[in-house]
Amino acid sequence: MATAAARRYARAVFELAQQKGDIEQWARRLAKIRELFADPKVAAVLTNPTIPAVRRDALVATAPHLFDVEATNLARLLIESGRVGDAAAIEEEFESLADQSMGRVRATVTTAVELTAHDRERVQRELSRRLDKEVRITVVVDPRILGGLKLQYGDRVVDASVATRLQQLRRRLAAT
Repeated sequence: MATAAARRYARAVFELAQQKGDIEQWARRLAKIRELFADPKVAAVLTNPTIPAVRRDALVATAPHLFDVEATNLARLLIESGRVGDAAAIEEEFESLADQSMGRVRATVTTAVELTAHDRERVQRELSRRLDKEVRITVVVDPRILGGLKLQYGDRVVDASVATRLQQLRRRLAAT
């Protein structure tokens, strides 16, 4: 769950990206920032209050091979404001805003076994057709569901797993 600050940063970046028409470019920039800030050694240095803020800032500012100018500015701002730990939440919130603006839906498909590329594509295509929107899926493997699948998109959950059906059958048998 994104903090209020992460949502504000994401909204500001999204509005900038939307104005300039480079939402996909900003998504890549945010992913790079998140990736760098997720490294425990880097995060430890960038959040260490014993290292002067100017030196921490310089680590990112003097490394043009890491980011372009815009990403460097955002990374520096996050370092200065003590928001290094919010990079992942900012990226996630930005992606959500981008999806909403482009009419996309993100869905999580949980299965007992890994889906083949063909099955992933089929699930994505069928869900896109039913929702009449572009759907991007993330597949999670959870052997505890035994079989079938569980689908979550937005605030909806469709549970067609074998584990849930067995649980429902158990309840019905116990009720009779």
